[in-house]
Amino acid sequence: MRKVVLTQFLSADGVAEAADTFLTGWDDVVDGRGAEIIATQDAVIFGRGTYDEWVEFWPGSDIEPFATFINKVPKYVATSTPLAREWDNAAAIDGELVPFVQDLKNSVGGDIGVHGSISIAQALLTAGVIDEMRFAVVPVVVGRGRRLLEGLPEIRLELVQSVATPAGFLLTDYRIAQ
Repeated sequence: MRKVVLTQFLSADGVAEAADTFLTGWDDVVDGRGAEIIATQDAVIFGRGTYDEWVEFWPGSDIEPFATFINKVPKYVATSTPLAREWDNAAAIDGELVPFVQDLKNSVGGDIGVHGSISIAQALLTAGVIDEMRFAVVPVVVGRGRRLLEGLPEIRLELVQSVATPAGFLLTDYRIAQ
């Protein structure tokens, strides 16, 4: 069975919304960890908002290795309306999100990534479909914005690893405890 892996940038106070506005002091350790995560993924799940933002940026980006990865990987978008803008290997999810992801988990392949979509991540966490969470905690307190883990039921976690980077990021990997 495939794993569903949630990857998210968070502020030190747990804000996930508009992470691009508080990402600072990037370093090679953060880059390396990102490359390790995407190396095992061969499918990605998005919400419609993330898709609409990312389709405007990533097809023309030269930020590697993520640009090559995200432009080539199959992308499944949770949406109730047709995708307004095309992007290679992108398709709207046919039917309900959770059963779709459960079916994808039961198929052959690598890890399934969930990137940047707060509502999708929360729905999949609530449904118990996420297997691992990998966070890059940015050394900043934002003070306001949507928090990734707010409003969820209790979820027990097992720490797999944590690393502090030279720029002050905290990279944490958790497995969802069964």
